[in-house]
Amino acid sequence: MKKDLYEVLGVDKNADESTIKKAYRKMAMQYHPDRNPDDKAAEEKFKEAAIAYEVLSDADKKARYDRYGHAGLENMGGGGRGFSGEGMSMDDIFEHFGHMFGDSGSPFDSFFGGRSSSRSGGGQKGTNLRIKVALTLEEIEAGVRKKIKVKKQVTCKSCSGSGAKDKGSVSTCGTCNGSGYVRQIKSTFLGQMQTTVVCPKCNGSGKNITAHCTTCRGDGRTMEEDMIEIDIPAGVQEGIQLSVRGKGNAGQNGGPAGDLLVNIEEKPHDHFTRDGNNIIFDLFINFADVALGTNVEVPTLTGKVKVKIPAGTQSGKIFRLKGKGLPALQSYEKGDQLIHVNVWTPKTMNAEETALMEKLKTMPNFKPNPEAGERGFFEKMKEFFS
Repeated sequence: MKKDLYEVLGVDKNADESTIKKAYRKMAMQYHPDRNPDDKAAEEKFKEAAIAYEVLSDADKKARYDRYGHAGLENMGGGGRGFSGEGMSMDDIFEHFGHMFGDSGSPFDSFFGGRSSSRSGGGQKGTNLRIKVALTLEEIEAGVRKKIKVKKQVTCKSCSGSGAKDKGSVSTCGTCNGSGYVRQIKSTFLGQMQTTVVCPKCNGSGKNITAHCTTCRGDGRTMEEDMIEIDIPAGVQEGIQLSVRGKGNAGQNGGPAGDLLVNIEEKPHDHFTRDGNNIIFDLFINFADVALGTNVEVPTLTGKVKVKIPAGTQSGKIFRLKGKGLPALQSYEKGDQLIHVNVWTPKTMNAEETALMEKLKTMPNFKPNPEAGERGFFEKMKEFFS
């Protein structure tokens, strides 16, 4: 069973942003790898704290977690570890939360003297890409796979990302002996700490280049268009951001690629208005049909269905088609389709129609006589959405 994120940080469910941040910093300081070398238990607690903070520090993620628990966070990444923190590495943690403590790449730079997310010589991670994807309500209802063309940095094919003209133009860095990092001992308020920093000579590559690749001019990357397939789950909504891991710009010196961040937009629909997981359809029908009763065909997101309109139906009546709305994200729940009846009044009439109306309006049954307790439109809508 997954641990409760509030319990991980030792805070109450009503804790504010400042309290959550302080709790995370306290745990991160206590279980940081530099203070607990080769301690797997401490490293696991360090990761748990980062995962908990990743969710509880974000208003949208926190709201989903409060409502659905861990199930509300699963697979929200659209192909990566998403919002749950599953699979988060130590370097991910150092990079992801660096903004809390400074701009040098690690959340502990100001305390431990400059740890870098490239501390193991793995190169520099590529930057993230952001795109917008517009979806129809039909695509949101079923989920969809989209092919998106993006222009991004990719590993140079001429030099395989090395940035060198040829193999003879590369030598091992003498400062770090090819490891890409060097160790330093610095004095902090916690005492002397041994830290690992990127080699200042080779910038973490572990190599020195004497002649640069003519294609990428030594960068190791070139700009190209790439076709990326994205699986978008059913039930997404406007404003949600999905993350496709490793589909952003290529990294340098063998570093991992960044992520592709997909922002969801909704296309306006010809027939429906969305309200949460429910959809609303305005049915316009003539006076004779609602007076006599009829069967009408109405569209849904999955095809047309017939709906019986009883005799005497009043304008403003709302019918519900159970389960014909949108699915909840990462849930088996599904919304409904609400059919709002609008009685159509003709704007012009010929002489015969006018004469019929004149005769009808004098008859007793055509005088308004609402039943006691009959509710108005807004009260009916509140009932449906309560």
